[in-house]
Amino acid sequence: MNRRPHRRGGDPEAAQDHNITLDAADDDWEWRRKIRSNPHSHLIYRILVGLVGLAIVALGLILVPFPGPGWVIVFVGLAVWASEFEWAQRLLHRAKNTLKTWNDLVKVQPWWVKGLVLLLTIAAVAAIFWLLFLISGVPGYFPDIVETWLRRVPGLG
Repeated sequence: MNRRPHRRGGDPEAAQDHNITLDAADDDWEWRRKIRSNPHSHLIYRILVGLVGLAIVALGLILVPFPGPGWVIVFVGLAVWASEFEWAQRLLHRAKNTLKTWNDLVKVQPWWVKGLVLLLTIAAVAAIFWLLFLISGVPGYFPDIVETWLRRVPGLG
């Protein structure tokens, strides 16, 4: 007998299930079970979830290089997808594990390694802003002292 790993609990039929969306039986919410019971409304719902998730993930990826919650927004988009698509659940689980592994790895490092990671992060953010200001120019909404200082940076004057 060809045994594959089971994806849902210990259900052998679930291991043979190649659906890319969650089954209605796996859903905890009545309103979604109703939507999934009709193939047409389920298709529309899947498309909407896919598009909303795509918009959120795209926005998050655009914001990743900038200071702020870029990766958090990407995870929110993945969570939206994971509410409907099994592949997104697996990807979200893998991303959470990777983030936890990285966090655990950095936590046990000596202070100088943590400092080096911080410096590399600051250097990457500074390089991204330098490229952004090189392409678009220094924005005029900065205070005059900051704008004057930024114009002294090579390439931005």
